[in-house]
Amino acid sequence: MNNDKFKKMLTASAVPILFIVISAFAIPLSQYSGTFLLNEIVTRLSRNSFLVLALLLPVMAGMGINFGMILGAMAGQIGLIFVTDWGITGIAGLLVAALIGTPISIGLGWFGGQVLNRAKGREMITSMMLGFFISGIYQFFLLYICGSIIPFRSADTMILSRGFGVRNALTLNVAAALDNFIWIRIGGIFVPIGTFLIIAIICLFSVWFRKTKIGQDMRAVGQDMIVSNTAGIAVNKTRVQSIIISTVLACYGQIIFLQNIGTLNTYNGHDQAALFAAAALLVGGATVSKATVANSIIGTALFHLMFIVVPVAGKNLTGKADLGEYLRMVVSYAVVTVALVLHAWKRQKDKELGRAHLRNAQPSENK
Repeated sequence: MNNDKFKKMLTASAVPILFIVISAFAIPLSQYSGTFLLNEIVTRLSRNSFLVLALLLPVMAGMGINFGMILGAMAGQIGLIFVTDWGITGIAGLLVAALIGTPISIGLGWFGGQVLNRAKGREMITSMMLGFFISGIYQFFLLYICGSIIPFRSADTMILSRGFGVRNALTLNVAAALDNFIWIRIGGIFVPIGTFLIIAIICLFSVWFRKTKIGQDMRAVGQDMIVSNTAGIAVNKTRVQSIIISTVLACYGQIIFLQNIGTLNTYNGHDQAALFAAAALLVGGATVSKATVANSIIGTALFHLMFIVVPVAGKNLTGKADLGEYLRMVVSYAVVTVALVLHAWKRQKDKELGRAHLRNAQPSENK
């Protein structure tokens, strides 16, 4: 029995162990100092954790990784674009951007939830395709509506020379507004206390939400939709609610992410948000059916540690800088594939261990 428990623990931790081994191998080759790595990890935790945490509720509701979270990211970017045009700076600018993005993300989340309810069992690929579809509408809005139908105050700096369409890259008025609101420096490491307080609040919200009536309904739906429907739970409504909340949180997460970056890549700044968030969550030991706050935080730190050291380690090992960038892309795209394959392998191993346990238990029961 102890051997079975060890095997289950090993298969459950296969993904984090794999990436800990890769990072342990790459850190010495990168030749980065400990202080530099700690500073980078703290920065990336503050920048990315909120986006990763936005994925938890759809997983709990049995909908897998919500790649459609980029709908919320686009809503947050629209808010930031208008805030930049209006010249609102600091925390006030972040709040106004969130106020603009919230109703947009609620509407997009509701639409996404309705679509995913018609694609039960294929939510992840459907949410990915939905993201591409809405991205086209988002780009049309910014390229042709902004500046022509919707006037801009700062047209000289934000609108293309043809007279309409937002420029490809924007410098944000709210750059580092949250990071610099409350901060301390510990041994040369910059710690944005204000940002981490917001992340702590969403962590507490996630833990508290699981204990609420809606949270319990989502967990029940995630375990078995047929039984939940029989028990009187509005399955489709509950699934839509999880996507709406996830989309709104992704909107806020993208605002936090971009204020840390300081610039906005207008037309494709949201493209990698879902991929990197999903990769970080899976690296933390989560699966498409179970994810926790701990998985989110550990995965974000571990994924970005590997993301920092692998390119430089590849460059130092081979002497070719372009190979380091190639390794960065391989890591970012391969991690989701590896994690999903290992998850499928883990499910198969769990079934085999369960059958073996039943076979061992049958003789004693016959006696």
